[in-house]
Amino acid sequence: MSDSKKTRIIIDSTTDMAASFMDKVMVVPLMISFGEKEYADGIELSRDEFYRKLESGKTLPKTSQASPAAFESVYREVRENGMNGVVITVSSDLSGTYQSACIAAADYPGIYVVDSKNATIGAGILAEYAIICAENGMPADRIAEELENKKNDICLVAMLDTLEYLWKGGRLSGAAAIAGGLLNIKPVITIKDGAVVVLGKARGAKKANNLLVEQITLHGVQYNKPVLLGYSGTTDTLLQNYISDSRMLWEGHLDKLEKAQVCSVIGTHAGPGAVAVAFFKER
Repeated sequence: MSDSKKTRIIIDSTTDMAASFMDKVMVVPLMISFGEKEYADGIELSRDEFYRKLESGKTLPKTSQASPAAFESVYREVRENGMNGVVITVSSDLSGTYQSACIAAADYPGIYVVDSKNATIGAGILAEYAIICAENGMPADRIAEELENKKNDICLVAMLDTLEYLWKGGRLSGAAAIAGGLLNIKPVITIKDGAVVVLGKARGAKKANNLLVEQITLHGVQYNKPVLLGYSGTTDTLLQNYISDSRMLWEGHLDKLEKAQVCSVIGTHAGPGAVAVAFFKER
């Protein structure tokens, strides 16, 4: 029976995960271009190289969704190896990548596609949970059902250094960007129903970190499920500041705080200097 087959977890390149999980997934890249030069996200351009180009460039890079053909090549490999697959994509409200994954899956029985309704480390902890389910022997169809339920428990909150990149990329209105760009205002955002929402604005990073802590305290954390921190840019200095400010949330609950550098596609819209946390909420 197909249910007894081993399951491979497949993600797109916007899904950011702890390094310890990355060798357990197959990755389908989105594309990113600076001028006429196009790169496969995470393959032809490293993340540090991307952020250096982003910070030095005068024009915003352009991103494009993963193609059905890119997914199909991965699906073919999975099925030829006698396995089933569970695919986790960036929110369909933010990219057409989910649609591409579904189009390709139509010809491949045993491939199940899940719209994370999230992005970066939010999708990442869903993928990490999927890996745990697969390693515990759960069949692919059950994993997909489990993820559809559990994705509603995910909370991603992030502090951005600026709203400029979200505005330039068309992910936020000009009025909201202007309001958030005044007087050293640091916006705190979340993803709600698959879309980016501004939760609040704070004057300075310290107060923005406090807003992140407030959101985590409000929802509570399921510490027995994956928790992941993220940062954009070439250095995690701001993330380390946040860890220091939020230590009371983690001490005694987690042996280690895992972190991931935010991918190029999401970094295009978040900009450098972002700090994020993703967890499964209790309430």
